Amino acid sequence: MLMKNAAGLFKILSVDKRIEIIELLKKDPMSVNAIAEALGVTQSSASQHLRVLKSAGLVSDERRGYWIYYSLNREALERCRQRLNKLCSCGCRDGGPAGRE
Repeated sequence: MLMKNAAGLFKILSVDKRIEIIELLKKDPMSVNAIAEALGVTQSSASQHLRVLKSAGLVSDERRGYWIYYSLNREALERCRQRLNKLCSCGCRDGGPAGRE
């Protein structure tokens, strides 16, 4: 279930390690152990972050034999990007009023 409100999305993405996990998963699916090693955290910590990302619909998992591999839900991530872009449509990037001091 993807977060439908911006506050929930911001809360999920307010943790640097979750953003780092998303960055890692852009390349290839990874096991929790590989993610933990790449981030320099415990397997338990990586699992906790993955649970949050999975419950938000941003990552999915797939069992391959003994291991579970996590991958990005690219469609959900794109919907998040579009939602965030709506919040940033004030024109500040284009030199509009909000971008001036």
